Amino acid sequence: MDMEKEIFEIISNGGNAKAIAYEALELAHENDFQQAEEKLKEANQILNTAHNTQTKLIQAEINGEETPMTLLMVHAQDHLMAAISEITLIENMMKMLKKISELEKK
Repeated sequence: MDMEKEIFEIISNGGNAKAIAYEALELAHENDFQQAEEKLKEANQILNTAHNTQTKLIQAEINGEETPMTLLMVHAQDHLMAAISEITLIENMMKMLKKISELEKK
């Protein structure tokens, strides 16, 4: 297994997912909730790819493959966890924005 390639997959997909989630939040601020939800779905699909890569590395380690703990690996894990946290927060912010928008229409 090319460990460095896998690590960069986590970093890349985690970062892309987070960036797309912020695009979704911006669309929600513009009251374009349909497009925002589509972007959020895209972000979650990409995040799932990063998470699957992480799971593959964990399974390899469980199966006895050596997994060196490098600064790059720590960075990848940090990147992924930040993306998961921020996307969860963005999902909740979008729900609030939608409720506010509905209340303003009344």
